[in-house]
Amino acid sequence: MTTYNRVLIKLSGEVFGGGKIGVDPDVVAKVAREIAAVVREGVGVAIVVGGGNFFRGAEMQQRGMDRARADYMGMLGTVMNCLALQDFLEKEGIETRVQTAITMGQVAEPYIPRRAMRHLEKGRVVIFGAGAGMPFFSTDTVAAQRALETRCEVVLMAKQGVDGIYSADPNKDPLATKYDTLTFSEALQQGIKIADATAFALCMENNLPLIVFGAEDEGAILRIVRGEKIGTRVSRDG
Repeated sequence: MTTYNRVLIKLSGEVFGGGKIGVDPDVVAKVAREIAAVVREGVGVAIVVGGGNFFRGAEMQQRGMDRARADYMGMLGTVMNCLALQDFLEKEGIETRVQTAITMGQVAEPYIPRRAMRHLEKGRVVIFGAGAGMPFFSTDTVAAQRALETRCEVVLMAKQGVDGIYSADPNKDPLATKYDTLTFSEALQQGIKIADATAFALCMENNLPLIVFGAEDEGAILRIVRGEKIGTRVSRDG
C-alpha cells in the first residue's frame, strides 16, 4: 500500500555525477533501480533533472558569461542526464519517455502536458529535460510547475551530500540541526537555500508538499511513497 499515487522526483545534476563532473554510470544505474522499484508498486513517476554536473548558468554569469546563454547551455546539460537515466530505466524494463522544453526531435518529445499525462496514465515514467526552456528559471521551479501541471501529489527532492533541511550547512556547522517538518512560510523567512524561493512560493500557493531527502539513502524513494518519514517534509501547515 502506497501513500501517493503519482509523484514527481527532482534529481539534481550532482546526483548523476556522484558529486563530480559528468555522469557516473554506476550511480545512474542505482537511481534507475530505485525508481523502477517505485514504478512496480503502481506509483506514477515523473522526473525533473538538473544539469549541475555539467554546467551551472548562475556560476558562469559570475565569471562574465551572459546569463541567458549560460542558462541555455545548462539546459542542454539536463538533456544529457535525461537520456542517461532513460537508458538505465529501460534496462530495468521500465517504459520511459523524455520530454524537453527545447525542441530536439531526434532525441526527445516536446513538452506537451496532455501527452505527459497520457504517458503517466499508461504507467510510463516521464523525464522532463531542458528546464523551463527559458533562462533565469531554476530546475527547482520547473519541478514544482511540472508537478502541478501533471497533477502529482508531492515533489520528492533528492539532494547530494545532505539528508534533509538543516538550520545551517551540516557539512560546515557541527551545531546545525535537522528539521523533520517545516512550513513554506518558515522556509522562506529563514532563507532556506535547499530550493529557490520561487519553487517554495509555487508549492505554497498550490498546497503541494515537498520532501527533501538524501540521494545516497538507498531505497529512500520507495520508503517515502510507502509512508515512511524520511528527510524533511515542507508543506503549507508543516
